[in-house]
Amino acid sequence: MGMTRFQKLATASLVSMLLLIFVGAVVRVTGSGMGCPDWPTCWGCLIPPTKIEQVDFSKLPIERFQKKAQRMGRDPATITVESLRQEFNPRHVWTEFLNRMAAMPVAILVIATLIASFWQREKRPMVFWGAFGAVLTVFTNAWMGARVVYSGLAPGVLTTHLALAMGLIGMLVYVAWAGSDHPWRIVADEKSRQRLKWIVTILLVVIVAEGILGTQVREMTDELANAHRKAPRATWALELERSWVYLVHRSFSWAVLGLSLRAWVLTKRHRSNGAGLVERVVLGIVFSQMLLGVVMAQVHIYSWVQVVHVGLAAILLAFVWLWRFGLSGKAASDA
Repeated sequence: MGMTRFQKLATASLVSMLLLIFVGAVVRVTGSGMGCPDWPTCWGCLIPPTKIEQVDFSKLPIERFQKKAQRMGRDPATITVESLRQEFNPRHVWTEFLNRMAAMPVAILVIATLIASFWQREKRPMVFWGAFGAVLTVFTNAWMGARVVYSGLAPGVLTTHLALAMGLIGMLVYVAWAGSDHPWRIVADEKSRQRLKWIVTILLVVIVAEGILGTQVREMTDELANAHRKAPRATWALELERSWVYLVHRSFSWAVLGLSLRAWVLTKRHRSNGAGLVERVVLGIVFSQMLLGVVMAQVHIYSWVQVVHVGLAAILLAFVWLWRFGLSGKAASDA
């Protein structure tokens, strides 16, 4: 059964969100997070400058920059007009600015989805409230984006920023899934379906925990790389492996794999037509993530690997949310 127009709009919102996460990962791995040191302007300009000569330093909130430097453990007295001139990097400026621009389609599409959901209120009130929650989350996360900038990329703020993004993915998946008289559901006997529901729910919780831990591991990796800037990675990688956060993150990846395999086998055995597209995509992404994790742990933390790793994690979360929703209610159709 094809998607309704409302479902297509909600799906477009979800896809724009996933693309934004990819772009955000590019910003992170290129070190462009502070490319625009102020918000919502960039170096005091509506259109980011390409040359330092285009910056009017009299319009910059220098005192706010100094407070941000202090939160990052840096002497605020070192933040001067001259130091800002030296730190200006047009590539970082435009990378961060494009990240901000990528957020605009998300806001527009999510608002459009909310407007369209008004016609869903009587038949499907939870769709309306899901769309309403998505709008609130988008604007809350936009505010958090400003806090990320002015906190100097503080880990706690970044983790909250990520947690809101993961929640938003779940809301958009639900709205897109439920916006029909006959949402996709898995057909299986009730006992097997309930059993599978618990496994997929645990899988979902573990993936969310993995995402939060992964953000913290990334912060630790950045700190170690900066502290050992001129040393080969092999000389400081052992410090990372002594961290309980890293060890739990690495161990949880096996939990994700085990739960995914168990859910896939159970689905294949008891679903009316075997494992479907959703289940195959989840298992394929999990295997890919394990491979990328091995590359980063044993070979090198390549920038492109990090971007793909983060992006695939977001797509995986979306499909697991869909898998879980497909196990809810009474199975009326199969796909």
